[in-house]
Amino acid sequence: MEHNVEEITLTNGARGLLIDIPGATVMSFRYHFRAGHFYGDSDDTYETAHIMEHMAFGANARFADGNAYEQEFTKNGAYHNAYTSDISMSYEAICADFEWDRIFDLQRMAICTPRFLPRELAAEKGNVKSELTGYLNNHSRLLWPRIQRALGDPVLTYNQRLKTIANVTLKDVKEHYRKTHTTSNMRFVIAGKLSGRKQQLIRELEAWPLPKGERLPRKIVHFKKARPVFIQRKDASNITFALSMTIPRELSLEEGDSLAFLNHILTNTMSSRIFGAARKKGLAYGMWSGAESGMGSATWDFGGQVNSETSSQLFDIIVREMSNVLKGKITEDEWEAAKTYYLGRYQMGAQTVSAINNIYADMYFYRDMVLPYKEAPQMIRQARKEEAERMTREFIQQDTWVLAAVMNGGRDHLKALNDKIERLFI
Repeated sequence: MEHNVEEITLTNGARGLLIDIPGATVMSFRYHFRAGHFYGDSDDTYETAHIMEHMAFGANARFADGNAYEQEFTKNGAYHNAYTSDISMSYEAICADFEWDRIFDLQRMAICTPRFLPRELAAEKGNVKSELTGYLNNHSRLLWPRIQRALGDPVLTYNQRLKTIANVTLKDVKEHYRKTHTTSNMRFVIAGKLSGRKQQLIRELEAWPLPKGERLPRKIVHFKKARPVFIQRKDASNITFALSMTIPRELSLEEGDSLAFLNHILTNTMSSRIFGAARKKGLAYGMWSGAESGMGSATWDFGGQVNSETSSQLFDIIVREMSNVLKGKITEDEWEAAKTYYLGRYQMGAQTVSAINNIYADMYFYRDMVLPYKEAPQMIRQARKEEAERMTREFIQQDTWVLAAVMNGGRDHLKALNDKIERLFI
């Protein structure tokens, strides 16, 4: 879909993107605050941000409870949700174009005028407990907090987080809201048919009844190499694993593209070098890789599930193909095929209003960058495989990594797999 992007800074300190999509029949709103767990006052009340997010759609200046608010919000098919991470608290809504102003105002009420009632606190503590307890049964979910902690990021595990729920009080929730929900700490992306509406949106956003406050600081973590992380689960019928490598700087757009193309070559398809080879030999049903950048660092991760008896062979393939990349053994045909794939994904990526919003929002919220989306085809065509090879060498030479696994077995098995990966870094 054709669209035009404008970055604006409001008089109240908020910043955001207005994305005009002529003829759109849908409006998409996303708001972001640096308000996640990292910005809490104490590990003893770590779940404050999460509980506050759950309470966001409760009673507010107009509605006595969350049920009444939900009924009004969704009566014409509109959707809304909120999310919390260690860094962010984000709110989103999607609605039909004919009711955009009504939904815009309802979101304003939830974000700006929550009442945080005692009965809501008790209920949402129970809901958060149920949510986190459910994650304990998800082996992939179990891995990542343990990986982050091993590398030096002081997040809590799900078991640790569960123990903090009872400590959270209404005072904690209200104080966290007061500290984080300010206009200077707010970023937004609004997408849809904006012709004739832009000035109204700006006026109303500037009138949101939030204090100006300040933009809270970025989270910066100094990572370290770690020993393998072994999570024993007697109910694990296979091995859920992840290898995470990190470097202490953010990636440029060109570097991020190059690693995306390399991940495609290594794991994205049935003909890929690692996953494709593993599938051909019947070693693993699923595997993936991906790179992320933000908050002063970049990570490159590989993960999947594998049966215990075939895990050694899979890791041999991982080491072999990563070694081949280090030796410059990516063919021009592979590289050009990866670029063609991403050109296709580029054209397919902007089919809906929400998809266009998402394309811009993550980079804007986490890196304060406006993605040069219309320049993407030229950037893809100019990408060089030598850049991907150079990035691989940088991650390996940094030697800051960890292998983690959820498995029903002994530590010796994980150590043997770790020893195979270790050979890449020698």
